[in-house]
Amino acid sequence: MSRAEQPSRRTVLAAAASVAAAAVAQGAVPAVPAVAAPGTEAEEGGGRAPARPIDYRSWTTCSDWRTGTAKGVGAVAGDRSGVVMGTPAGTTSYTDPHTGTTATWEYGTWTGPVHQLAVPATEAVASWNADTPAGTWIQVELHGTYSDGTATPWYVMGRWAAGDQDIKRTSVDGQGDGRSAISTDTFAIGDASTGLRLTSYQLRLTLYRKPGTKLTPTVWRLGAMGSDIPDRFTVPASTPGLAQELKVPRYSQEIHKGQYPEYDNGGEAWCSPTSSQMIVEYWGGRPTAAQLAWVDPSYTDPQVCYAARYTYDHQYGGCGNWPFNAAYAATYKDLQGVVTRLASLTDLETLIAAGIPAITSQSFLSSELTGAGYGTSGHLMTVIGFTAEGDVIANDPFSAADDAVRRVYLRREFENIWLRTKRYNASGKVVSGTGGICYLYFPAGPSPSQLKALDAVGVR
Repeated sequence: MSRAEQPSRRTVLAAAASVAAAAVAQGAVPAVPAVAAPGTEAEEGGGRAPARPIDYRSWTTCSDWRTGTAKGVGAVAGDRSGVVMGTPAGTTSYTDPHTGTTATWEYGTWTGPVHQLAVPATEAVASWNADTPAGTWIQVELHGTYSDGTATPWYVMGRWAAGDQDIKRTSVDGQGDGRSAISTDTFAIGDASTGLRLTSYQLRLTLYRKPGTKLTPTVWRLGAMGSDIPDRFTVPASTPGLAQELKVPRYSQEIHKGQYPEYDNGGEAWCSPTSSQMIVEYWGGRPTAAQLAWVDPSYTDPQVCYAARYTYDHQYGGCGNWPFNAAYAATYKDLQGVVTRLASLTDLETLIAAGIPAITSQSFLSSELTGAGYGTSGHLMTVIGFTAEGDVIANDPFSAADDAVRRVYLRREFENIWLRTKRYNASGKVVSGTGGICYLYFPAGPSPSQLKALDAVGVR
């Protein structure tokens, strides 16, 4: 998200949910029953009070994929089990709202089982990892049940392709039922103070390909994070427990100011793809020379321009779509990406100790984060470690040059601006915070210590 003062996702969601009915999403999609056939999945540890106000659930294995209802798709085994197209369920037309082009596509669907949230949620964010060769793309939807037993609509959480030659990667505006709404990439209850919550959900995955071909997307991971983070201006302080720093590449977003206006003009708008590229390269991923051939050769760090192009959301008009960034990271060989929330800096310490950096989203006044030198309504940075005193070491892309990216921020200040859900802006108005949202990128085959760390923060 740009550092310009924009309304936060939560603010937009609250406004959107006050509308009695939403506009129908643009473009035709296959007709599917409002509620899918599969039953509720069995949950481990039923009846126990959840230890965290966050529930992340994913489907990644052949046994996972077989719990859903498949029409025109099937599961394939391998090092990375996934869902692929088989004999298509049918054809449909789609008019791309960003090009006006109408095309016919074969499609198949996978509808997941009902997932009962361990924490009835006020918000939910889906994320996915997939390969979409030229001539293919995917759509991810979410359908849920409210705490009063009624149902949400099927909400489009994203229309996505790794490239941009077939469709323009896009979120879908104008979705809501007067009780909940979608803003870019986030489902939220319109007025959480009423006690209304999302108690369960299903995800639906639609795979598309050009008719008459054998092309197929492959989806390796599909999941969603539901959460109910209490409204708060301050959060409890955690006790420092780790002194360690990971060697993560350092890239500045600011050296790209004015580059590629079609992808939101570089500079302040590119905090998310710049942070994503840092961690992609930490894990050994990097675009090839051929992939970078379109970038002006005079530009420093052309891979950041590449990341901006391939995370860009044409509806949002920016590169800050959370699941689009996670999906971009997973286009690199042997990488996975998820969007979730963490509960504390202790969670971050657990990940850093296992060699896993994290991208965090926060908003703050310049006076609230010593040494930052700026204020923001929404900014991404990469946490790479902790000092002996417990302070946060971050690669902050809002820096004048690559060699100025590494920063040390006071633990207590960073913890509060990242985990709170309420804050005062520069005008003294109460606005929302991000509540601990983060991106996590990690190997497709994590080590035992990495698996243990991911499990400790609820990512499986």
